[in-house]
Amino acid sequence: MRELYEKMINEAMAAQRADVDTVKAKRGQKFTVEDTKPFVDAVRKMTAIGDQSQAVIDLHKNSVISHSEILQSLATTVRPEDDPFVEHYQTPVVLEILKSQDEAFAKSVDAFTKAVADAEARIGLEAVRRYGGFYGPTCVVDFALIPGSTSNVVNRVLQKTDIPVEHKRAILAAKSWGMNTSYGFGDTFAHALEAGATPAEATAREIEMMQRIYREPVEAQAELMDAAGMTSFDPRKYMSEYRRRMEGTVRAAVDDGVHYANILTVPAYSVGDVAHHIAQSTFNMCKDDVVMAVIEAVTEVMESTLRNSLDSYRSYWDVLSVATGASAAATEYILELDAFNAPTVVDLLTKRFHNYVLAYPTRGAAAELHNCDFMDMIYRGWKLLDKARRNRNGADEALTPMVGKYPVDLSPIHANEVLMNPQWYAYPACAITVRFSALMRLADYPCLLTSEPVTATMMTNVIALEKDTAAAPVRACKSCATTCLVDQRQRYCQWKEAV
Repeated sequence: MRELYEKMINEAMAAQRADVDTVKAKRGQKFTVEDTKPFVDAVRKMTAIGDQSQAVIDLHKNSVISHSEILQSLATTVRPEDDPFVEHYQTPVVLEILKSQDEAFAKSVDAFTKAVADAEARIGLEAVRRYGGFYGPTCVVDFALIPGSTSNVVNRVLQKTDIPVEHKRAILAAKSWGMNTSYGFGDTFAHALEAGATPAEATAREIEMMQRIYREPVEAQAELMDAAGMTSFDPRKYMSEYRRRMEGTVRAAVDDGVHYANILTVPAYSVGDVAHHIAQSTFNMCKDDVVMAVIEAVTEVMESTLRNSLDSYRSYWDVLSVATGASAAATEYILELDAFNAPTVVDLLTKRFHNYVLAYPTRGAAAELHNCDFMDMIYRGWKLLDKARRNRNGADEALTPMVGKYPVDLSPIHANEVLMNPQWYAYPACAITVRFSALMRLADYPCLLTSEPVTATMMTNVIALEKDTAAAPVRACKSCATTCLVDQRQRYCQWKEAV
């Protein structure tokens, strides 16, 4: 098992390093799709060992390689306004492939779309709640069920749909880790209502949109991009070529017994670094030395922590938990260097959310998505640090948070020259909010802190070992920061009732 754990760490950190090193070298410059080559090269080296399914590894590798090559054939660069969508073109295609290859699954998807119309009251209620900010800050599309998310709504409809349970799980996964189009629940309703429609009319339009993204996902995604003014490349050409390249890979995964839920999620979750995390928006954000230093320091903490416990892991799930726990502890520790902490920030961003709803009633469906990711991360980190501080008490020793039985190495933060010298980046005598302000930039974009390339790579490794079990969404309480600290919305969550 040690070989597997080391492979998981090597592959995950190679993906993370490709992103961080590229951004460090290119920050402030003009982005081209060719800049993503180091990440693609890292993915090319992924392998299957032991009992891992080669078909699952191929879903990841071939999707990234195809995505990169198709983009390079269609565009030289991608506008910042268009880069969030690049990981939304894969699941629609894979969903249509599966429907074309399996008539029974196609019938189940059709039954689900009919059930959406039958759930008019539920769709209307959830749309009103999302529009009015009833649930507080929420991830409209999330990797674990959360009140107000599209997955939460889809799950409620699936509970009353008479189709095979494994098909239900695939349909749910397609709008969780699998990003079946760029649509987020409630967006059509909000815009219709603000434009003068009655609630009943707005609900009818919401139902039509929710049905469309499952009935005709490829064309629905293309039309969403038309409406969004996406101009970087032709989405229809992209999805047509992606289908040509990936159809055989999908068929191989089906033949290998990979759960449809995993087939729908792995190809999408894997591609986000190509023209999204490595992209113009990231190059622009990381011009700031402190922002760049935060990403670098958290990366160092993650890798050091992972490697220090290489001989101690008891399962591959531990490796994943340590990766995300280390980055959470590191980010919270940087926050606390400026005498802030997670409860303070969660309170701030939750209050801001409720006022944001009033200021922008037709806010984007994903507006607070990454704020939620950031709050959940630092809340987890705060719990780890709080426990470590209480255990250390007044002892003169290094603070060492524990993720389960595994120690987190925070020393790379103190070794980072930029983070340890905030006076270089503000009025020197009053530089007490420099690191906090950098973290607030990252609150809108924490993908390299959480870290998505690391979790995507590790989850592919895990799924390759558990290919016949639906991995997404996570069927466990997410411990949402705002739920635990501010908004008591636990009874509206569906994690225990996930199909």
